[in-house]
Amino acid sequence: MFGLGIPELILILVIALVIFGPKKLPKISKALGKSIKEFRNSTSDITETAKTIKDVSDVAKKLK
Repeated sequence: MFGLGIPELILILVIALVIFGPKKLPKISKALGKSIKEFRNSTSDITETAKTIKDVSDVAKKLK
């Protein structure tokens, strides 16, 4: 994952814990997880739409 190892991830977690505090960190993590999930769903929808458009254009070319 982006060339980060376990020590780097632990350091990032500790810094985030110091900056945001233990009460806000779960809320921030949950919001980040939801954002990543929504982004993945959007990109998969765009990919499927592009494949469908390509398939339709291939069929249209064969019909000409």
